[in-house]
Amino acid sequence: MKLDPFYPLVDSSGWIERLVPLGVKLVQLRIKDMPEAELRREIAVSNAICEDHGCRLIVNDHWQLAIEEGCDFVHLGQEDLADADVRAIRKAGLRLGVSTHDGEELETALSVDPDYVALGPVYPTGSKELKWAPQGLEKIGGWKRQIGGLPLVAIGGLTLERVSGVFENGADVAAVISDVTGNRDPEARTREWLSLTEKWR
Repeated sequence: MKLDPFYPLVDSSGWIERLVPLGVKLVQLRIKDMPEAELRREIAVSNAICEDHGCRLIVNDHWQLAIEEGCDFVHLGQEDLADADVRAIRKAGLRLGVSTHDGEELETALSVDPDYVALGPVYPTGSKELKWAPQGLEKIGGWKRQIGGLPLVAIGGLTLERVSGVFENGADVAAVISDVTGNRDPEARTREWLSLTEKWR
């Protein structure tokens, strides 16, 4: 399976509505704390927008709602993976991405036959508190050799200025948060990302 090399992570359907029509083909909806009814609406609206624009929507954590709302992709962190019913996810036909930070977590991820593996943080990141030190570019190549043909998603502190090194060291996809949503012109920054990553598309 091939994934688009530019993979923004956002926390609302409002962001999906702003960015996906620009040409984004892969996006993650990552919402942590929200009442279920409102969360369901956010997923449904995001899924409809993505379907209209030929974009893959990946729902973070909320695999039950992703199944119920007819989504086709879910992303799980290690803690969420431990609690999730992977068999139910697969039975519903959803694809699965898994976060990893060290060798043990990579083994856990590979044990569920994921559709992609994410490695991070590559660089220092302010998006959330992490107990892991930045992995650096060197680890990307080793991770890629271990997972073989699976897409490798690099995440953590990625910017336009850093992204070439990520791809040159073996990553297939660059997951981006603050370089887009924290930018004073997110739409313009998204267009820059789409243009720069075209060579890896």
